[in-house]
Order: sequence, then structure tokens, then C-alpha cells
Amino acid sequence: MPRTGRLAALGDPLSFVIDLLAPRLSEVGNAGRRPLRFATRDSRSEPGRARQAVRELVERDRADVVITMAGTKVLPAVADACEALGVPCISTTFPWQAYVYSRAGDMGHRFDWTYHFAWGLDDIATVFADIWESFGDASAVGCLWNDDLQGRLLRHDRHGFAPAAASRGHTLIDPGGYREPAADFGPQIEDLRRHAVTIVTSAATATDLALFHRQAREAGCLPRLITCSRWLAYPHTSSRGGARNIADMEHELAEARVATLVYWTPGHPHRSSLDGITTGELAAAYQDCTGNLWLQPLGLAHALVEVAHHALAHADAPTDRRAVAQAIGSTRLDTIAGHLDWTSGPTPNIALIPLIGGQWQPTHHGHQLAVVTNTACPDVPVTADVTPTR
Repeated sequence: MPRTGRLAALGDPLSFVIDLLAPRLSEVGNAGRRPLRFATRDSRSEPGRARQAVRELVERDRADVVITMAGTKVLPAVADACEALGVPCISTTFPWQAYVYSRAGDMGHRFDWTYHFAWGLDDIATVFADIWESFGDASAVGCLWNDDLQGRLLRHDRHGFAPAAASRGHTLIDPGGYREPAADFGPQIEDLRRHAVTIVTSAATATDLALFHRQAREAGCLPRLITCSRWLAYPHTSSRGGARNIADMEHELAEARVATLVYWTPGHPHRSSLDGITTGELAAAYQDCTGNLWLQPLGLAHALVEVAHHALAHADAPTDRRAVAQAIGSTRLDTIAGHLDWTSGPTPNIALIPLIGGQWQPTHHGHQLAVVTNTACPDVPVTADVTPTR
């Protein structure tokens, strides 16, 4: 997990969950109990250090399974290191197409040791289309996508965001990719103006999205709605590592009422497979312990431990890494993040989580993530209507 560096705040959910569960999970196994120990390493938010952290867990701590989350470059580095060292790995919070393609270049590739649960770029497109359509006319949608792997995958003609959105009847206006970090969105804004675009979809960083929002407002071309998948699914709550500037940008964009994807809330009707704790109880425990608001990765962090524990308990031998990997691959489990099924994923090694739509909206106490569409999870109540960007 990242405990230092630019992703440090993203390590908080997994750190909290391990502190919460480790004392309760001192043993594991069905046929004969074995002691269970948690070991952690700091990825330092860097791929090279993440690979070294995996090696330390495997060689020094003799890890039987590795769990990880967060970081578009760090997470694949962890998974690749586990694959190379022959140790099972479970990861989350990364679109599955990016997880597979960034590592293998083939969407149907089967990994021997590494497993992932998340959503797809097509699922994001479907949720965003729900949001656009609930908001009003969305026949033309502008795309603020970078020129890196992320942007290429979003544009992918088979597995990306674009074909899923087009299948709903939306015309995507793509001004062309930009390099991160962006210096100027003037050309993109002018292109969106020429096409009279009123809705923009993005996968930008906080810095770049804030820059776009400010420049579009100054140019008198602010879209009526912005949807963003990479940022604002959760707030960065830490003040470490220069995060104060990030918090300022996020406050600006929260004021702008950016809409985003939702994969976990205290209102989701799920319970832990370990002790029956509900989503609402887990969120309350996090807030009581840390003083911070709940955040979406919290539920997925808890599910990581649930799946790892389930695999160790059901493997033919919990100290046989091959047996643990096979147990993960056959897992079908109801977790606090929902039902996870590795036997029926869109491609080998993948289990899916459904997405719904949300929007950060102002309240008397700051901002909260309101649920604005719930097509894929009708049991999660809609709590607000989509409102215009400001």
C-alpha cells in the first residue's frame, strides 16, 4: 500500500481495514487451523519501490498471498512482480481493461497468479450515459482524454469507453489527446465551442481538471455538466505530501459539481463475509476512528481481505501458493463490496463490480457524494437529481 509519496492518502482505507481486521483474524483454515499473520510494505507511490516491496513480502515475510489497491502505474507493477515471483495477488480499483492490457497487451490473456476485481471502461460509459440522459440533451459529448495508455484505451474501438457510449446514441467529440500534466486546454476548449458541446466527459487528474474548468469558465465556454471517472470518486483526505494544493483543487471542483462513478457507499446493501458488518457500520467505524468522511475504496479494501481470507481458508493447503491461486480463481463470494465471481468474468482473472452514478453536491457541512442514477444497483436509493456544473 502507498503510505508515503503522492498516493499516500490512497493507502488509508487498506491500512484502516488491516488494523481493524488483523486482531480478529489470527487463524485461518477449514481442515486444521493455521496462524494467520499480516505483513505490510510501503510502495512509496512508485512502481520500482512497489516491485521491491513485493519481493520483500515474498522473500522475507514468506507471503502466501499479496493484496493491493491504488495507482495506475503502481498497481500493475505489483501484479507483474507477483506474477514473476509466483505468488498469488488480489487487486482492485482499476478498470479491468487497463489492468489486463497494460500488462499483457491482450484482453483475453490468462495470468497464472494475479487476480483483480473492478469495473470496465464500458461500465463507466454506461453509467455516464445514464447521467447524461437524466440531465437532458446529450447527443454530443466532448471528451477530455489524455494521449497516454489511458486515453488510448478509452478510445479503443472494441473494449473502450467510446463504443459503449456510441451504442447509446451519443456522438463523442474528441479534440485529441493532451499530455499530462497539461499546460493549456485552449485548443480543446475552442474545439468544444465549435461543436456547441454542453457536456464534457473526462478521466483527468485533479490538477488537469481544475485547469480545464478554470480556463473554460474564463473563456465563457463552461459545459453544463462534467463527468469524470479518474478523479472525485473519492476525496483525498490527507494533508501529507503537498496534498493541501490537491484539496484546494478538489474543493473548487466539488463546488463545480462534477459527476462521477459510484461503486460503494454506506447505502449499498452488502455485508462482510467475515463478521457480517454492514456497509453503513464500516463507514461509521472509519469516520469514528479517523475523523475523516467515508470514502469509496474503503469497501473494496475490506473485500480484498475477505477474498484473501476465503482463498486461504478454502485452498487445499494454505501454504501452497498454487493452491491459493486456484482457490482465488474459483471464488464466488458475497462481500461488503458485493458479489464477486471469478468464474464468470469478462476475461480470465477478472471479477466485476457494478457501477452507478454519483455527483458531489454541496451540503451545510461541506460536500457529499449523492447517488443520482442506480440502474445497475436498484437497491441503492437515488438521493439527488443531477445538477448543472458551476
